[in-house]
Amino acid sequence: MKIVTATLCSCLLSAMCAPGQTTGAAATSDQDFITLAAQTDMAEAHLGQLAADNASSQAVKDYAQMLVTDHTKDYDQVSALARKAGLNVPTALDPNHIKKIAPFEKLKGRAFDRRFAHEMVTGHETAIAAYDKASQDGQNPDLKAYAKQTLPVLEKHKNEAEQLLKSGK
Repeated sequence: MKIVTATLCSCLLSAMCAPGQTTGAAATSDQDFITLAAQTDMAEAHLGQLAADNASSQAVKDYAQMLVTDHTKDYDQVSALARKAGLNVPTALDPNHIKKIAPFEKLKGRAFDRRFAHEMVTGHETAIAAYDKASQDGQNPDLKAYAKQTLPVLEKHKNEAEQLLKSGK
């Protein structure tokens, strides 16, 4: 698992995606959705790896490991669906996601834990909105089904991040 995660994380920083790609809940086309899903998966796997080194709370570290596992698996699933649909999958983080991750590389301990939990809540809220939209408005039936089946996992991640915030971990 560490090799897969290390490979994914090294891909994140090795190159940058084409500029001008849509992010956030504004994803409207199947390509936009694939880009958003892949960017989200890569960013959260990378942040999860940072948490393994920088978090102080075991609860945050456990949550982060779940993110690494789930989002690495999801990235593989998104990639397979995109290839089947003839769509492109980003293999590295875009400038927006790199900018969001940068502050976490300097944080340690409780400061990392608080900011990480907050980012996981807001990030998952954004992802949930985009996945919900794709599950309803997507053109490709396989992508619509994927978006719908992934929503409960994203909700679980958001809810657990909210619990981390409430507990002050």
